[in-house]
Amino acid sequence: MTETIPPATAARATGYDPRLTNADLAPLREQRWGTYNIVAFWMSDVHSVGGYVTAGSLFALGLASWQVLLALVIGIGIVYGLCNLVAAPSQRAGVPYPVVCRSAFGVLGANIPAIIRGLIAVAWYGIQTYLASAALIVVAVKLFPGLARYAVVGDYGFLGLSLLGWGGYLLLWAVQACVFWRGMESIRRFIDFCGPAVYVVMFALCGYLIAKAGWGAIDLNLGRVRYSGVDSIPVMLGAIALVVSYFSGPMLNFGDFSRYARSMRAVRRGNLLGLPVNFLMFSLLVVITAALTVPVYGTLITDPVQTVARIDNTFAIVLGALTFTVATVGINIVANFISPAFDFSNVRPQQIGWRAGGMLAAVGSVLITPWNLYNNPQVIHYTLEVLGAFIGPLFGVLIADYYLVRGRRIVVDDLFTRSERGSYWYRRGFNPAAIVATVVGAVVAVIPVLATRVPGMYTAAQYSWFIGCGLGLIVHRSLAGRYRVRR
Repeated sequence: MTETIPPATAARATGYDPRLTNADLAPLREQRWGTYNIVAFWMSDVHSVGGYVTAGSLFALGLASWQVLLALVIGIGIVYGLCNLVAAPSQRAGVPYPVVCRSAFGVLGANIPAIIRGLIAVAWYGIQTYLASAALIVVAVKLFPGLARYAVVGDYGFLGLSLLGWGGYLLLWAVQACVFWRGMESIRRFIDFCGPAVYVVMFALCGYLIAKAGWGAIDLNLGRVRYSGVDSIPVMLGAIALVVSYFSGPMLNFGDFSRYARSMRAVRRGNLLGLPVNFLMFSLLVVITAALTVPVYGTLITDPVQTVARIDNTFAIVLGALTFTVATVGINIVANFISPAFDFSNVRPQQIGWRAGGMLAAVGSVLITPWNLYNNPQVIHYTLEVLGAFIGPLFGVLIADYYLVRGRRIVVDDLFTRSERGSYWYRRGFNPAAIVATVVGAVVAVIPVLATRVPGMYTAAQYSWFIGCGLGLIVHRSLAGRYRVRR
């Protein structure tokens, strides 16, 4: 079906409802990002301490290495396809994720997915900042052993974080805020550097360990192979679901970045190189590096910062730890800073600009004391994962609306009007079909997460994103016809 999309130019925003637009939410005047910028975005998303640990954990599930690699290929292939789908409306209309959501949820109802995604990002922003600051503390104590006593919470602590921890956290908090405040062009240059820089350190670290242990010490199975034949299928499916879940956050609001791309061809090529190709290469580097820590250090180390800290060279320790710190800052900015900036700005466009939205998220990340969340798995389970169960339905609703309900048609001007004659006004600015689909999908998806002790629920919890996404898509598609949909 032929797509009909009005030109995305900022000049046309002059006639838009001021309660729905500002300079950051309006369609872009120019879209300059090319293939490399998309590749660098995904590198920044993958190349972090969290990405390192996640990739390494897949090789310790009790599967043979070839089974893990197959699960990785399938999982990242699913992510690649879904990212291409969610990228299209934002790239072609030149608007961010919360504005595109107005098509499905209504011009006012779009605040529902925006707030949900924004709150999830705030929580993860705080946790990622805390993890990155922990790497800085490792370097500080290694270089200046006298600081070690200030890293003890019981002696020098406040609200559950040590004095040195507060220093590292606030330093990185300020650095990230400065990068963000300079605008999207500065962020683009920052992430263009972060991802490749980690590869340099990863190859150097891997080469160092190979020189110490020899090629014969490499074993891609980080744990004993416990599953084979039919018994391995559920574990492989769980690994596939884990890969998709890991990318579910940035995948949902990928439109915040695809809107800057010159064309969908550039987006697809960037996604291909940044996801399947890059993720598989990074995963292989991770498992080789982790496997070599056993013969070299006598124990399996899955934290890259701790691996670097074992090297008997101060320069190497500083360079490695700082690189992984910068990489974690990169993923934090792209995945957890930019998203709430647009999301919160969408709620009150005239009062909250993009920068103000981002700073609200930054302040919120301190108020939730993320180090306490991270140190309490029970709290993480009942906060972040419960909120995360909403991501699937939101994704399903957006895809169903754009591709199945509207046949890939979007009227850009109507995204910025509160007129009852607009395509996306529905009922007082809210689309009941999308809201019901989100609630149904989220409720069903969150039940297994909250009831993991019930037989069978723990397994189902692994697929909460798929459950929510599928239900959100089906329910929205079935209910959309009951409400006015102009095509």
